[in-house]
Amino acid sequence: MKSLLENKNLIVEQLEGDTFTPILIFQRLSGRKKFLLESSLKYEASGRYSFIGTDPVFELTGNGDRTTIKTETGQELRHEKPLEVLKSLLPENGAADFPLAGGAVGYAGYDVIRQYENIGENLPDELSIPEVHFMFYEDVIVFDHLEQKISIVASPLRKETTIDELKDRIAKRKTELLAGGETKLTNDANLSAFKASISKNDFIEKVAKAKKYISEGDIFQVVLSQRLQATFTGDPFSFYRKLRVGNPSPYMYYLDFGDYVVAGSSPESLIKANGKKVTTNPIAGTRPRGKTEQEDRMHENSLLVDEKELAEHRMLVDLGRNDLGRICEFGTVHVDKYMALEKFKHVMHLVSEVTGTLNENYKPIDALISCLPAGTVSGAPKIRAMEIINELEEVKRGVYSGAVGYVSASGNLDFALAIRTMLIKNDKAYIQAGAGIVYDSSPEKEYEETLHKLKAFLEDQDDIAN
Repeated sequence: MKSLLENKNLIVEQLEGDTFTPILIFQRLSGRKKFLLESSLKYEASGRYSFIGTDPVFELTGNGDRTTIKTETGQELRHEKPLEVLKSLLPENGAADFPLAGGAVGYAGYDVIRQYENIGENLPDELSIPEVHFMFYEDVIVFDHLEQKISIVASPLRKETTIDELKDRIAKRKTELLAGGETKLTNDANLSAFKASISKNDFIEKVAKAKKYISEGDIFQVVLSQRLQATFTGDPFSFYRKLRVGNPSPYMYYLDFGDYVVAGSSPESLIKANGKKVTTNPIAGTRPRGKTEQEDRMHENSLLVDEKELAEHRMLVDLGRNDLGRICEFGTVHVDKYMALEKFKHVMHLVSEVTGTLNENYKPIDALISCLPAGTVSGAPKIRAMEIINELEEVKRGVYSGAVGYVSASGNLDFALAIRTMLIKNDKAYIQAGAGIVYDSSPEKEYEETLHKLKAFLEDQDDIAN
C-alpha cells in the first residue's frame, strides 16, 4: 500500500438539505463502523460542515512501534510507529472543495507520546484499546449548514477503486437518504452511578505530591486526572444525541469502531492544518456557569482576575508556540487571539489561538505529532510533567487527552483535544478529566474542577461513588 489518493478524481452529487439533519442522515445510512463529526458553531466557518460516513475500506491500528493495516482481504503488520505509517499514506498538501472529502477518521491517544519520548514505564492498560485507531472512508456525506445542501462525496483512496464503483456507492447513499418513511430514534441509553477509580482523599494526596515537585522546582504545572466508570446499557448513539443537546461544543463526535464507541463534546481544538497554515487553540482557566446572569458575571469576573488561572494560561500559550515552532517556518508563529472568554453550557474557559506556516520539510501529520499531548492536559515543562503523571496516575489514559478527528484525502486535518469524551466498551462507560496543579493550588478545588469538567456526563456530583 503506497499513498492515498493516487487517483485524484472526486465524484460529488448534491441534494437539497433543508429537510435533513446530520442525525437523520446518520440514521438512514446503512452499514458498519459509522461516524458523525459535527459542531455547535454551525453558522461560523469552523463549524459550517457536518460529516457522516460508513463502511470503511480499511483500518489502521497501532500500539508502540507495531502498526496493523486491515483491509477487506487481509491485514498487513508493519514494525513502524502508527502515526508515521499514517503520514506515509497521506498525499502532499492539496486543495479540496470540502474539509473532509474522504480520508481517515479516528484518534491518537495520549500514550502515543511514549513512541517519541521516554516518560517512564508503561502503565497498566485497563481499557484494552489501540493507542492509535483510524478508519479510512472513500465516500462521505457532507452536510453544509450554511447553504442547506448535502454533498455525497466519493474519493478513490485505493488504486483499484474504479470511477464506476464510486458512482455505484453514491447511488446507494442517495437511495438511502431519499428513502423517506419514518426513521426510528430511540432514547435507549442508561448509565448507572459513576464510580471513581480513586477516592477523593487519594486524589488530594496526589495533588499534594505534585505540589511538592513544583515547590522543589521540577515543574511549573502538571495536570492530574481521574477516571470514572459506570455500567452502560442500551444504544450508544442515543447517549450521543443527549450529549450533543445537553453540552453543545465546537467539536462533537461519534465514532463506532465496532467493539467500542468513542463519543464526545470537546471545546478545544488541538490542531488544524489547511494547506500550509496550522492552528492550535490552548484552553486554560475554568469556572462553572452561574445559575443566574448575576452569578455568571461573578464567575466571569473572578476568572479574569485570578492570577493563578492567568499564569497557567500564559504558560500553555507559550507551550503552544513551542509546539508549532518545531514544525513551522521561522518567524511565522503568532498569537492571533489571546485569553478570550468563551462560555459553554456547564463551564466557561479562557481561549487563545496560535498559528504558523508549516515548514516545507513537514506534513500536516507532523503538526499533530508535535502538539501531542497538549500542554492543557500534561503541564510544563511538558516532558517532566508527563514523567510525574506517569508516576502519580495508575493506568494508561487511552483516548482521553489525546486527539480525535480526521485527516482528509487532501492532506488537511482537524483534531479536537479528547476531553469531555466517553468510551463505551463491553457494557461499561468511561470518562476522565484533569486539573492543572500549580504552586498555590487548592487540592479540594482541583478535585472539584475535574467534576465541573464532567458535568456534561453527570447529572450532579452526588451520582459519584468512591
